[in-house]
Amino acid sequence: TGFTNIRVLGKPAPWVGLANYRRMFFDDPNFWLVMRNTAVYVVGVVITAVAVGLFTALLLNRNFIGRGLARTMLTVPWAFPDVAAVLAFIWIFNPTFGVANVFVRLIPGLTENPKWLLDGHLAMPTVIGISAWKGFPFYSLVILAALQAIPLELYEAARVDGANAVQSFRYVTLPGIRPTLLLMVVLATIFAFRQFTLIWLTTGGGPGQATETLVVRIYSTAFRFVDLSYGAALGVIGFVCAFIVTTVFMVLQRQLAQGA
Repeated sequence: TGFTNIRVLGKPAPWVGLANYRRMFFDDPNFWLVMRNTAVYVVGVVITAVAVGLFTALLLNRNFIGRGLARTMLTVPWAFPDVAAVLAFIWIFNPTFGVANVFVRLIPGLTENPKWLLDGHLAMPTVIGISAWKGFPFYSLVILAALQAIPLELYEAARVDGANAVQSFRYVTLPGIRPTLLLMVVLATIFAFRQFTLIWLTTGGGPGQATETLVVRIYSTAFRFVDLSYGAALGVIGFVCAFIVTTVFMVLQRQLAQGA
């Protein structure tokens, strides 16, 4: 619980009160860096994954040749095992022979290959991109189901009233999928907040602490440095943060439902 000094080998855990939390907020200079990394990662993944999911859902909601195959292929990133996906992206972003740098070299004036997962400025955006690629198909499929539930008569009425594509999206599509979008934002926030595998396997929280989120810090503290009591205190903070975020989104969803 973070209120005791947990020891190994079955020794009694003495009560230390708020010492672990005092250490966390006032004596640990890296705690706030980890919280900032967590916020950047969560916000980046949520915005990217949900936005790409919405865009692909709008595309797949249109009639075109091969739409069924495209919908099937959309599930591939989501169904791909995390370990296999990480191995593929480590190869893609390899600074020496990675596929990503083959295209980056086409940029005029670039003198050296970007070290995507080894550069402190590039590692976080790269990890966010990998995480968003892994998760957006789920959000896309759910949003697509919401799009197909909107009656076609509403679009026909909008066209009769002279609405263009942008106005139809704003006044017909968006209100129809708003509850689903909010739910996807909630789920994306929860999934991103507790994401460990992709971050740990790609960067291990590095380089330095550039991609160390709260979940990675909890694991490192408790199991690498065997500081179980401080790791438990970090876990409590993680639970509180997740609870607050979820509660805020639930209140917003209730207000939207009442407004509708």
